[in-house]
Amino acid sequence: MAAARMPRGNVFLVEDEVMIRMMVADMLEELGFRVAAEAGEIGEAIRLAETADFDLAILDVNVNGKVISPVADLIKARKRPFIFATGYGSSGLPEEYRDRPALQKPFQLETLGKVIEAALKSAPV
Repeated sequence: MAAARMPRGNVFLVEDEVMIRMMVADMLEELGFRVAAEAGEIGEAIRLAETADFDLAILDVNVNGKVISPVADLIKARKRPFIFATGYGSSGLPEEYRDRPALQKPFQLETLGKVIEAALKSAPV
């Protein structure tokens, strides 16, 4: 039996597609992270962005037809790093956040790991 290891960090995950959210959560766990909070709609994501304890957020750009900017604004105000996940490419990112890291859907485990590491390294202290 393997010894339980400490998570490498807590992640807040926002994704409206349940199956994709489950797949990303599994990928995060495989990378050694813990999903601290997850949301599938903007209202819940806003509440969790204000209250949840997390080290990094992964945000779907378009959540049930609504742009993720209000959630990103709250996370930025808390000085936490975040990554966008999008099927639209960098042009689909909110204009004010086009300098932020983005994962192009669908993405692989290795790509997710690299983008997370880069986001955590460049996070404000």
